[in-house]
Amino acid sequence: MALIIPLRGFTPEIGHDTFLAQNATIIGDVKIGEQCSIWFNTVIRGDVNSIRIGNRVNIQDGSVLHTLYQKSTIEIGDDVSVGHNVTLHGCKIHPLALIGMGAIVMDDAEVGEGALVAAGSVVLSRTKIGPNELWAGAPAKFVKMVDPAQSQELNRKIAANYLMYSRWYSE
Repeated sequence: MALIIPLRGFTPEIGHDTFLAQNATIIGDVKIGEQCSIWFNTVIRGDVNSIRIGNRVNIQDGSVLHTLYQKSTIEIGDDVSVGHNVTLHGCKIHPLALIGMGAIVMDDAEVGEGALVAAGSVVLSRTKIGPNELWAGAPAKFVKMVDPAQSQELNRKIAANYLMYSRWYSE
């Protein structure tokens, strides 16, 4: 069973039909939407500020979500995929975005709807990634625009696949 820790008067809220891996850790001021999946060794640490996660979001193995005390929060929209070993720190991720494996997104950065952050990228503080943009590198830079229909199709498919994978664990 996942480790769910109430802290500072906040108890994490987990939406209906959400999968929590046995060793996921969720602490404090965290709200997770419906049909999400939080995978193995993920830490969602709402100890110093709020973390809000939309519906059908998958946060893959080894990811860490955290904020700055009294300065930053995390907001993640619906149908977002967060790849393995991602660090999200005090940022906003709009619906249908994809954050590639090993990426880091820093405080007050914003990833637009349908945007893609390539694996291993470092999105610096206060960076604004527009809708349907592909960014890559360390530090991350704009690469190109992606077709909105293709981006939505890809990101909805990944979100649906992770929901399917999570159901294997309840069989």
